[in-house]
Amino acid sequence: MDKDLSSYRKTYQKSELLLKDAPENPLELFQKWFYEVDTYFDEDETNAMTVSTMGLDGYPKSRVVLLKRFTYEGFIFYTNYDSEKGKAIAQNPKVCISFFWHSAERQIIIKGIAEKIPENMSDGYFESRPRGSQLGALVSKQSDIVPNRQYLEEKLKALEVEFEGKEIPRPANWGGYIVKPVEMEFWQGRPNRLHDRIRYKLQPDYNWEINRLSP
Repeated sequence: MDKDLSSYRKTYQKSELLLKDAPENPLELFQKWFYEVDTYFDEDETNAMTVSTMGLDGYPKSRVVLLKRFTYEGFIFYTNYDSEKGKAIAQNPKVCISFFWHSAERQIIIKGIAEKIPENMSDGYFESRPRGSQLGALVSKQSDIVPNRQYLEEKLKALEVEFEGKEIPRPANWGGYIVKPVEMEFWQGRPNRLHDRIRYKLQPDYNWEINRLSP
């Protein structure tokens, strides 16, 4: 197998990011970019983000999950705490999350510390999910090996019968994480590969140091 991709080219020219326009707090810029992408650009899931963790085997691993809430504290997503990513976070809570919005020619890379959110917040979100998704959380021992697809579907059917007409409880090993950022980099594609890169680094006094990086 051999495919040469060196001729692939794209010109970036939709916007700019200048240091003079960067707010003091990166969460404000994130909110602005998220709103603009969600409103004006053709993205199927603006809240899709890549979460990278350091695995128990010593290798980094990345996967796409959905951002469900963001605040001035950080970025919240939900998963099975016993999953591969959950075990990795338990061992090393330093993670990286990133957004790539190709239609806007923008990406954001965020380094932060992942913490479990309070149980009542996980309860509230779990209750808002469709019943099928609630049952799926009970079915799946995420990242475990299963014999086949039928095994999962049969478990789902059994739970549908068991909980017919009943409230479905949130599994104790399923809930949310908040990633509290310590560094955020905003990347805006520009012509001639001279892309705009603005980096925020959290300081000991909780102010943000802001710098432009070379592309």
